[in-house]
Amino acid sequence: MATDTPFTELQAGDALLVVDVQNDFLPGGSLPVANGDRVIEPLNRAIAAFRAARLPIFASRDMHPPGHCSFQSAGGAWPVHCVAGSRGADFADGLCLPPDTVVISKATTVARDAYSAFDATGLAKRLREAGVVHLFVGGLATDYCVKATVLDGLAAGFAVVLLSESMAAVEHKLGDGRRAIEEMEEAGAVIDCAGVTG
Repeated sequence: MATDTPFTELQAGDALLVVDVQNDFLPGGSLPVANGDRVIEPLNRAIAAFRAARLPIFASRDMHPPGHCSFQSAGGAWPVHCVAGSRGADFADGLCLPPDTVVISKATTVARDAYSAFDATGLAKRLREAGVVHLFVGGLATDYCVKATVLDGLAAGFAVVLLSESMAAVEHKLGDGRRAIEEMEEAGAVIDCAGVTG
């Protein structure tokens, strides 16, 4: 189900989850998403709205050790990216995450990869402890980590709103982003075509 109406009336039980908006996934990074930097402005608007409403903000990040199993040099599928302690692993410079953002690090051990922010991170428990029932999600990339996170969030019982203006896809195959959105929608996510505003 898609809606063109911004979710301006945020309420208790809502939370924002920003997925993997890190330098290595932006233009100029080691594993860039085409136009990935375009998600920053709409995400900043959402962040401002959640801050104004005093609602929790979560942000996930890849935080890989050297030699991580996802790296091509270790037999994986991807170039070296988001190595802990590197600038590439930092959140995007223009992303205005507040100091009290709950940061979720994933794929932090050499032998385990994780696309979903729920994968071995304790995120579901932390959301429940914060009283979250309704999760607004945007970030990178639509067809990988956003999709995996949304599907796991739905499976864990959270209602999920996709901030469609705040996502961008890798598109290894043309249409991957659209297909990912359709898959998330079929699983129960609601698509917000306008974005959260203050």
